Amino acid sequence: MHESPVSQRSLGLTFQENGTARVVVWAPLADTVDLVLCDQSGGIRLEKQPFGYWETTTPQLKPGDRYRFRLNGTMMRPDPASLSQPEGVHGPSEAVDTTHFQWTDQHWTNHNLEQYILYELHTGTFTPEGTFAGIIQKLDYLKGLGISVIEIMPVAQFPGSRNWGYDGVYPFAVQNSYGGPRGLQQLVDACHQKGLAVVLDVVYNHFGPEGNYFPDFGPYLTSKYCTPWGDAVNFDDAWCDGVRRYFLENALMWFRDFHIDALRLDAVHAIKDFSPTHILQDIREQLDQLMATTGRRHYLIIENDLNDPRFLDPLTQRGYGMDAQWTDEFHHALRVSAGEKRKGYYSDFNGIDHLTKSYQDAYVFDGQFSAHRNRFFGRKASTQPGRQFIVFSQNHDQVGNRMLGERTSQLVSVEMQKLLAGAVLVSPYLPLLFMGEEWSAPHPFLYFVSHTDPALAEAVRQGRRQEFGDFHAQGDVPDPVAEETFQQSKLQWDLIAGQLHQTLLRYYQALIALRKAHPALHHLNRQQLQVVADEKRQTIQLYRWHGEHHVLCVLNFAKEPQSLPLLAGEHGEKLFDSADPQWQLQATSDASGDKATASSPTEILVIQPESLVIYGTPLTDR
Repeated sequence: MHESPVSQRSLGLTFQENGTARVVVWAPLADTVDLVLCDQSGGIRLEKQPFGYWETTTPQLKPGDRYRFRLNGTMMRPDPASLSQPEGVHGPSEAVDTTHFQWTDQHWTNHNLEQYILYELHTGTFTPEGTFAGIIQKLDYLKGLGISVIEIMPVAQFPGSRNWGYDGVYPFAVQNSYGGPRGLQQLVDACHQKGLAVVLDVVYNHFGPEGNYFPDFGPYLTSKYCTPWGDAVNFDDAWCDGVRRYFLENALMWFRDFHIDALRLDAVHAIKDFSPTHILQDIREQLDQLMATTGRRHYLIIENDLNDPRFLDPLTQRGYGMDAQWTDEFHHALRVSAGEKRKGYYSDFNGIDHLTKSYQDAYVFDGQFSAHRNRFFGRKASTQPGRQFIVFSQNHDQVGNRMLGERTSQLVSVEMQKLLAGAVLVSPYLPLLFMGEEWSAPHPFLYFVSHTDPALAEAVRQGRRQEFGDFHAQGDVPDPVAEETFQQSKLQWDLIAGQLHQTLLRYYQALIALRKAHPALHHLNRQQLQVVADEKRQTIQLYRWHGEHHVLCVLNFAKEPQSLPLLAGEHGEKLFDSADPQWQLQATSDASGDKATASSPTEILVIQPESLVIYGTPLTDR
């Protein structure tokens, strides 16, 4: 099979213009493959094709029908490229025709990457409904917040109805309890109508454990490498071409058939591929072809723990051509600056100095010795523009991988929450918010699953207990399989009317609006930046400019007021102050109001504890 996957999906089941169904499955080690419809006896024999593929065309299959493959005359299995699993990971696949959806986004244009302000959400816990339709009801709220992009945690079919999404076992199938493939298309279409782009999180580094029937079809995995999940996905071992095609088609499907604007590829450092052309390069090349064909613009965003700018370098410079990456080191340095204990992966970070380095260089470790890793680590990312780095003060990993899943709202003061938001939003990088942080949602975001295999469920419980075995003083590890754990993780939207939550929400809205309006903030030129740390005072001064516009952002992480000499130059007028009375609760507004900084600073600034002040050219001068 050498046909190009750019114009249309070829794997799995597709419907042709005359209504017949074309069925293609990769099973290189099978002797026979039959298509079995659930409401019929017998089966339809597939014909063997070169390179391990089996194929047939039949008028017997219609949209909505359910089917399985029978391997070697006995083994009944769902379609590896199934688009829908309405009865879960162990049930039959459903025939779906994605081409007949009535899109209304013909005039939609994806934002420039520099304009991305991302909002990460989990479909099952973002709304009471836990569905794509529930998200649609919140789009006006998200638009009012000022974000431009929603980033959806993985939706590939997983066991049961409760999961972060990283245990998905059918990469092409959209989780049935969320609304299935049609529900996702409706959500994307609605987002585009509201001017919101959509990023979808996908997992190409492993398959989930329950419902993983892929080895019955062929060598999707290889023991050549070991990963945190066991054998690696087979991108460069015997029979790897079929696996590579599988994931290439998957990536293109989201862009072409679901109009997804960008993919966020999970933990690409766990993708093992020593082929002459890395799978990420292949995806880049195929996506470039698709964009040339459709005229639409899409992006590839990665999670990567290697501090290697080769992933971001263009193909013409022998790079992998990824558009942007999550930058965990900014988060780690920021959290230590805010008082996080230096344990685990935080042990490498010293706070203010490393946060300053991340503002300047994106990577904190770009060749230095890492005590946590016990080796020299990283390489400088000196030529990559700011739009290639995504920063945050929290995300699903950093919240949910805590034993008790505490959000920042439960760990630091309200003033520090405001400072953390400011530190992210004044950076020369793309900011990402985690659902609910903008109104200081108090409930945890815990790790949860709903495995139906009792042995696997118990193994997950034991694994969590062992992981946090040294944290007995904090109490028992929440049971990841319990329904209660999932329910506790849902956003409680009825709380948002409270004074604290309304104040934080208005604060985020104002700060996002300032970032979008001021040229020195929304232009992400890393060369037009000066940053100075004062370790003793626990302050950072971040000076950014674009043309004649400039801003001076002063951040105080100390718990006391600090008097500090400002960077030399014109500072303009005060544009924003997190200690301003309008961002205080009534109980503290009087005290804070008395201490408000002057609107035109002299060479010495007195800045309030755990606060952010921004000076700059007034917006009316634009």
